[in-house]
Amino acid sequence: MKSLLTVEPPAQEAADARKLIRPLRAELKRLLRSLIHTQSVAIPPSGNETRAQRVLHSFLRFHGLRPEIYDTGFLEKANHPLVRKNRNYRGRSNVAAQLAGTGGGKSLLLSGHMDTVPPGPDFATRWARSPWSGSPTGSHIHGLGSFDMKGGLVAQAAVLFALHRARIRPAGDLLFESVVDEEYGGGGGTIAARLHSGNADACIIAEGTQLEVYRATRGGFVVDLSVGAGDPASYFSKAEVVSPAIPMGRLLGWVERQAHARATVQPTGIYRTFPDPVPVQVLAAESGTFHREAPLSVPSQAAVRVYFQFLPEEDVDAAIEAIRNDLQHFCAADPFFSQHPVGWHALIGGPLYGHELPADHALTTTLAAAATGVLGRPAVVTAAPYPCDAGLMHRDFGIPTALFGPIGAGAHNADEWVDFESVIQSAEVLLATALRWCS
Repeated sequence: MKSLLTVEPPAQEAADARKLIRPLRAELKRLLRSLIHTQSVAIPPSGNETRAQRVLHSFLRFHGLRPEIYDTGFLEKANHPLVRKNRNYRGRSNVAAQLAGTGGGKSLLLSGHMDTVPPGPDFATRWARSPWSGSPTGSHIHGLGSFDMKGGLVAQAAVLFALHRARIRPAGDLLFESVVDEEYGGGGGTIAARLHSGNADACIIAEGTQLEVYRATRGGFVVDLSVGAGDPASYFSKAEVVSPAIPMGRLLGWVERQAHARATVQPTGIYRTFPDPVPVQVLAAESGTFHREAPLSVPSQAAVRVYFQFLPEEDVDAAIEAIRNDLQHFCAADPFFSQHPVGWHALIGGPLYGHELPADHALTTTLAAAATGVLGRPAVVTAAPYPCDAGLMHRDFGIPTALFGPIGAGAHNADEWVDFESVIQSAEVLLATALRWCS
C-alpha cells in the first residue's frame, strides 16, 4: 500500500525547474543514448565502467562544469572495513562534479551508479534489440542500463547543467557523482566517493522509482547452496549411480519453508504496508543441462541460488545466522544431505543493509513537495522493493537518503527501457528539490 503525502507544493521552484530543464531535452536525450551505447557492464570482481564515465565527464566539461574523474583503485589499499575484499577497483573510475553554493545553505548530493549487470549469455536471442542500441520507440529509450540507472544519472546531471547554464547558484553546495560497483551489492564506488569527496547534508539517488518518492530500502543477501554426490563416470558403468538431482527437490522445499517463516516477520516501519515485506526468492536452480550437445547422463552436482531480503529495522546478521542454523538442522535430519552436506557460499560476501528515512524528515517532505509541484498531483511516498547503495549512505555515512527517479521496466532483464519524458520530469523534480533544500 502506498501513501500520498499532502504537502504544499513549491510553485515557484517547480515553475523555475520546468523553465530551466525543458530547453535541454535534445542534449539530454543525446547524452542518455550515448551512455547506453557505451558498454559499462560489471561482473565481479571487476567492472568496465570507465568508458561510459568518460562520456559523462566529457558532457559535463563541454557544458562548462569542472568535473573530476578519478580511479577508485586506492580502495584496494585503504583498509576500510566496508570495502569488499573480493573486488578489483584499479582502472574503474568515478565521476564527481560540484556547483559551489554562495554560502549559508545545506548541501545536497545527487548520486547514481554507471555500472550495469551483464545482458545474459543468450542476449542475442532474448533481446529484441541490441542491449546497447539506445533506440527510441515513442517516449521509450531502450537498452541495457537505460532504467537501471543511466536515465536517472542523466536526470541528475541535468540539474547541475541547467543551473550552471542559467548562472544560478543556490546557497548550499550541489554535488553530483556517478559511481562504479553498485551492482552485485559492491558499494565500492560509493565508499570511494565518500573517502574522496566527503559527505553532504542529504542525498538523493535517482534509481528508477516510477516517479515515486522512496524513503526506505530493504536489505539483501544472496547465497548459493550447492551439493555434489557420486561420480559421473559411474553412469552406464556401475549398477547404482548417486545423484543430488532428486534430493534437490527437498532442498527447494526447505527454501519454501523459509519463505513461509519469513512471511511471519512483523514489520514496524514503512514495509508493514507491503503484501510480502521480506520476500525469499529462488534466482536459479541447476542440475545437469538441456543443451542438445550434452550426452544423457546423471548429474553429480546441483545448486540453488536464493535471495533473502530484510527489513531496515531487522538484525540482518542474526537473521542470516538463524537461517544457516536451520539449514544445518535440515541437513542433519535428511538421509541424503546428512551424507552429502550442502555448501553455503555467499555470492557477494556480506549482506546489504536497508534504511528508512522518517516520513516527516525535511528531505522527505521537500522531495515530496517538489514532486507534487512538478507532476501536478500528490506525491506517492513509499519504499523500494530492492536494496541499493542508499543503505551505505544513510546507515554507514550518516547522510539522510531518499530515492527518486524515472519510469521504466526490465531492470536486470531483457528489453530494458526507460521513459524519456519521465527522465525530464525526474530532472525537474530534482532541480526543484535542490532549489528549496539548498536555499
